Amino acid sequence: MSKVLVSDPIDQAGIDILSQVATVDVKTTLKPDELVSIIGEYDALMIRSGTRVTKEIIEAGTNLKIIGRAGVGVDNVDVPVATRRGIVVVNSPEGNTIAAAEHTLAMMLSLSRHIPDANASVKRGEWDRKTFVGAEVYKKTLGIVGLGKIGSHVANVAKAMGMKLLAYDPFISTERAEQIGCQLVDMDVLVQQADYITLHIPKTPETTHLINAAMLAKMKPTTRIINCARGGIIDEAALATAIKEGQIAGAALDVFESEPLAESTLRDIGKDIILTPHLGASTTEAQVNVAIDVAEQIRDVLLGLPARSAVNIPGLGPDVLEELRPYMLLAETLGKLVGQLAGGRVELLNIRLQGEIANNKSQPLVVAALKGLLHQALRERVNYVNASIEAKERGIRVIETRDAAVRDYAGSLHLEAVGNLGTHCVTGALLGDGEIRLTDMDGFPINVPPSQHMLFTLHRDMPGIIGKLGSLLGSFNVNIASMQVGRKIVRGDAVMALSLDDPLPDGILTEITKVPGIRDAYTVTL
Repeated sequence: MSKVLVSDPIDQAGIDILSQVATVDVKTTLKPDELVSIIGEYDALMIRSGTRVTKEIIEAGTNLKIIGRAGVGVDNVDVPVATRRGIVVVNSPEGNTIAAAEHTLAMMLSLSRHIPDANASVKRGEWDRKTFVGAEVYKKTLGIVGLGKIGSHVANVAKAMGMKLLAYDPFISTERAEQIGCQLVDMDVLVQQADYITLHIPKTPETTHLINAAMLAKMKPTTRIINCARGGIIDEAALATAIKEGQIAGAALDVFESEPLAESTLRDIGKDIILTPHLGASTTEAQVNVAIDVAEQIRDVLLGLPARSAVNIPGLGPDVLEELRPYMLLAETLGKLVGQLAGGRVELLNIRLQGEIANNKSQPLVVAALKGLLHQALRERVNYVNASIEAKERGIRVIETRDAAVRDYAGSLHLEAVGNLGTHCVTGALLGDGEIRLTDMDGFPINVPPSQHMLFTLHRDMPGIIGKLGSLLGSFNVNIASMQVGRKIVRGDAVMALSLDDPLPDGILTEITKVPGIRDAYTVTL
């Protein structure tokens, strides 16, 4: 039975899900060296923000298949090292969406009406209404940096409060922004016009200190900034100076460059700043949601299924996975088939998306095809995470093309493998019920559902050859489940595709090629 280590506190609902498929150990006080010493026993590791999963921990986790972070970010996981080791890293990108968005809105309103300071004043026995005159958000301009799930929800609520919405996000279209109710603008325009600025972007080399002294200098003196995303996006020293000198009206921060927040000039500013200890996801509902989300993904991976929110599988988000799952299975099946037909070293894989498939994202299909192609050589060591890396290290070039023209099937996938032993190609399609069909092999039309054990022959289309092959297989006690011949012209070259109940015994392939008219034969295990 699989073993899962939970090294940070998570909701019991997540542990209950993991217990369906694994033995679960909850050890939340481990030091890094202690974690290194025991991680090799486990198939999965579930964490929150407390555990740092370093290169040393990952390399010691010789049985690890998945690392699950019950939250949005994976800053505390060495994702590149995990990827190279073929370990899936998942998070919960939507589990705390509402909690983070609501905290952002609460911070904005609290900052506008001086609620924390007014609360403290009354508790001290004071009644000082004049000091706490606030500002309305109605008809003010909110600048949203990042229109993902959280930013979009903030936009929806802010629009209902009567705010004008500007947005900066280089990865979405103008049409999508308009659907949300935002005017898409450049960052410079946003910071110059916004009365409130809220950040909803990851911390990357490009976004580190995005809000710096130069940006702050462009803002209006009435501008207020809210950051419930990631620490380090704002230059905290520059922000403190801007608030103290009246360059901007204030800020509300839930995240910081270094956490817990130690000595900082931010603490000394006074009533124009609100600081909370990373509470964006700290609701009862969010903690349950992220625990369930990540636990379900760990369960699925341990059962051999794909994760829906893997951060290190290229181009594969939960929405894409749901849409492309049948096509990914098709791509992987064709990859296994063409890899075994090629036999030797594959140097080039041509992938052509045909018909309606050509309108889909191609990267997950390419990864799935490579996983299938490398399966014969690497078996369980290749997966969606490391397939591209393994292919690159083996010198396999990938060429991707699209052809939207619809032929015999609404959508199909064509793979061609070029190797040291020759070139082979296969085409496959999905029927209406999702059933896979092999529709072409090496340019010969066929219509065959794939099976676990298959035999393909290249032969001369001539009387008696099917009977001779059937008799030969029968003499070795091999039972044929189905058989089909594909040909271009009568009595020309043809292929035969046979589904077998059992694998071929050793030596029979050589005997098959001795049958008059059969030029070559290939066995495939799917």
